[in-house]
Amino acid sequence: MEKYFIKTFGCQMNVYDSHRVAGLLEKRGLSAAERIEDADLVIFNTCHIREKAAEKLFSDLGRVILIKQERAAQGKDTVIGVMGCVVQAEDEQIFKRSAAVDFALGTLTYHRLPQILDDLAQKKAEMVIDTEFPAESKFDYLGENTSQGACSFIAIQEGCNNFCTYCVVPYTRGVETSRPVEDVVREARKLVSEGTLEINLLGQNVNSYHGEDALGKERNLAYLINKISEIDGLKRLRYTTSYPADVNDELIDCHKNVPILMPYLHLPVQSGSDRILKAMNRRHTAGEYLEVIAKLREANPALRFASDFIVGFPDESDEDFQATLDLADKVKFITAFSFKYSPRPGTPAAEYEHQVPEKIKKERLAVLQDKLFGYQLNFNKEMVGKIVPVLFEGDGRHKGQLTGRTPYMQNLYAEAGDECRGKIVNVKIETATMNSLSGTIAGD
Repeated sequence: MEKYFIKTFGCQMNVYDSHRVAGLLEKRGLSAAERIEDADLVIFNTCHIREKAAEKLFSDLGRVILIKQERAAQGKDTVIGVMGCVVQAEDEQIFKRSAAVDFALGTLTYHRLPQILDDLAQKKAEMVIDTEFPAESKFDYLGENTSQGACSFIAIQEGCNNFCTYCVVPYTRGVETSRPVEDVVREARKLVSEGTLEINLLGQNVNSYHGEDALGKERNLAYLINKISEIDGLKRLRYTTSYPADVNDELIDCHKNVPILMPYLHLPVQSGSDRILKAMNRRHTAGEYLEVIAKLREANPALRFASDFIVGFPDESDEDFQATLDLADKVKFITAFSFKYSPRPGTPAAEYEHQVPEKIKKERLAVLQDKLFGYQLNFNKEMVGKIVPVLFEGDGRHKGQLTGRTPYMQNLYAEAGDECRGKIVNVKIETATMNSLSGTIAGD
């Protein structure tokens, strides 16, 4: 094998996992292919949260089979692998639905990829599937993480113990586990030494982090944030995704006392109805969620919020949906991800009675998104005329243009030279749409 190609679906944790897998492959001498047609090894890193994400995988597998056949006619072998949440949920159905797949790895076993590739090459196996929840941590076997550029991700926690009735994560990622404090800090220092200016700490339920320090004492996310914030050269720090009931006073204080912690927090609420939240097995009420928001705003008045919403959950009434609209009006989220409820096999909610008709779900989603998009656009327009620090990460849509992110995770485009790439530069905002900003370099 000389070339690999990885396609990633879903969340930032999957993006991080793909980056680590790429590191494993490059240690074996492989390099990334720009086109899937040129790859000797093709891997799909999958998501099972949304039904469409799973179906996109099988659609892509259908296309890559044709590529595999074309390469075979040229005397070239192609190994196809699937990893991630779909594997954990679908198990052997992967092979039944696509005979072209050579191996399938669950979310906690991709560190075993080198051995599996060796077994396939030596014909010790024809098809390999590994969906165990091993006792050892995959992070112990991956080697050092490498910088992903000016902005890097670090997975600090994995799995979830909440068992929301609509969610497959506890079944596909396992119970909550946290990496030791020193391992995370060491990785962060290395990334910063390689040019990273912004670190985003990742976890399915990141603020339930409970890693041990060097003395074996269990520490929380607030402790870890304070430790990482002391690293010289680190300019920005974020964490995602949080669970409302796990936001404690120490974490709130971080938003007041840690200057490099960005004033943007993704805090999923899912619904504004207490009745629906209980049916979802969420450990918070709408009122408790708003209390957390109020405490965070008091700690840092500049803080703004993003969230997740599910509309059309089983037995959701018009009154329940109105409660969601009311909550959105109270918080005025600057970004939100909203979806129609889709039953996921194996979850309790999939078996609930009184499933909401698709037509009603579609109508409610349109109403909610109209409101959410309005708040997002208004916030972006409020930025016009202001000078904000932007971390430029890559090329823009036009020649001579770079793209970056503001402290509030807004996409921004500006005419800028390569000297701005990978740096934080002040930009004066000139125009705003719902999805992006544009401006001109403002200097110091």
